[in-house]
Amino acid sequence: MIEDLVDRLRLLRTPGIGPVTFRQLILRFGTAAAALDAVPDLARRGGGKTPLLWSRDQAEREIARVEKLGARFLALGEGLYPRLLAELEDAPPLLVAKGNLNLFDRQSVAIVGARNASAAACRFARGLAHDLGQHDLVVVSGLARGIDSAAHDGALETGTIGVVAGGIDIFYPPENEERQKSLYERGLVLAEMPPGTEPRARHFPYRNRIIAGMSGGTVVVEAAPRSGSLITARLAAEAGREVMAVPGSPLDPRAQGCNQLIRDGATLIQTAADVVEAIRPFESRVRSAPAAYEPADAMNGDDALGLVQELLGPSPVPVDEIIRLSGASTGAVQMSLLELDLAGRLDRHAGGKVSLRPA
Repeated sequence: MIEDLVDRLRLLRTPGIGPVTFRQLILRFGTAAAALDAVPDLARRGGGKTPLLWSRDQAEREIARVEKLGARFLALGEGLYPRLLAELEDAPPLLVAKGNLNLFDRQSVAIVGARNASAAACRFARGLAHDLGQHDLVVVSGLARGIDSAAHDGALETGTIGVVAGGIDIFYPPENEERQKSLYERGLVLAEMPPGTEPRARHFPYRNRIIAGMSGGTVVVEAAPRSGSLITARLAAEAGREVMAVPGSPLDPRAQGCNQLIRDGATLIQTAADVVEAIRPFESRVRSAPAAYEPADAMNGDDALGLVQELLGPSPVPVDEIIRLSGASTGAVQMSLLELDLAGRLDRHAGGKVSLRPA
């Protein structure tokens, strides 16, 4: 087991290998060890330089650091991994978790909103989280200021999960240190980044996809247009989850995002009962068997690589479109994309789209 974790960590931390590429490699080669052996040849076939593979020593040091922090790794495809999150194409191959893993056995709902939220919105979020706990729901949020903090506080006694943008041991914002420590003891904290990673702006959208992906639905309590909370709501919609919003005054800019979501079809939320009704269809999926890697079709990119390169350009196109236009099998196209990806010649975009990097 520890050897497999070392191999998974080496593969994931290798530059240029993200969640989608990691998944494709495991689908093709079965194990992380076999994928590591194949990476150099795949990169050469794609016309690029071999990525510098992470060393065994580096992986073992990170594992030791996680253990010293009292945390543990959760691997995609294994029993303890969050069921709904595993359904995402770009689900994190590894998560670092500290706290009560039994919370994964219950249905969860995300509550997000403005960092500079009004006192009334914070009070509502705290009360909503408390009431959802009475319905045996776990509240997921991002341990940020404002609505996130209020949601965690309201659900601390009944069950809450905080997803951080940096390392599991980093307290951000600093004033949330005691709140995060409370979740270690009485809730659960998840991180995708290695320990010691300070959160950067680019990390937050990745954090948001975890919040949205592991929850049956996302409730936005207060959010300005183009805010991070609306990104979480969009990611929830793309994942096929319920999007819910609390209406606010048209005179308050912090309510414009929520009102816009409702106008565009989000479920209007006034009470916990509204939330329970909206996310009920997801309950059976949470309690089902853990999602594992599905066996891949035959993947041979030798004949398809040239066709795929001709069809790709700087503008993102859906992978399904490449498969249709090339006439090649799904496995062959995926293999070609994998080779180009490992060669550093492919960009992957949201919605299953890809583009060729300029030479």
